[in-house]
Amino acid sequence: MQLDDIVDWIDGTFGDSTPRVSASEMDSLQKILGGNGYQSYLQDQVNRQIIRDYLLNAVVLGVISDEDLQVMAPPLESEEGRATMALYMLMSSVEDARELPAITGDMAQLKPLNLESESPPYIKLVTN
Repeated sequence: MQLDDIVDWIDGTFGDSTPRVSASEMDSLQKILGGNGYQSYLQDQVNRQIIRDYLLNAVVLGVISDEDLQVMAPPLESEEGRATMALYMLMSSVEDARELPAITGDMAQLKPLNLESESPPYIKLVTN
């Protein structure tokens, strides 16, 4: 199954996400929310929520300290830093928070994956 198919299936299970507004209101919403600026803003808000929840859980569980939070502050000040950290956080458990690049000092910029047109996906299922 392709990742796009999985995303489409997940989105389909959520049901209709169309706001319940009139046609004229819908046009206004489309003008405001349809642009790239709003989409970037929305993605940054999602990243902030991921980071907030992850760090709160890590502190509550005693995995990271107040000092660790201070070390993590500089990368979280930029949109790119938040995007990088949110991705790492989504791909690791809270118990592994001490291994986050912002704490270990290995904060590298993410680079786009350049696949050749005939390349297979790089995700492999691992069975138990």
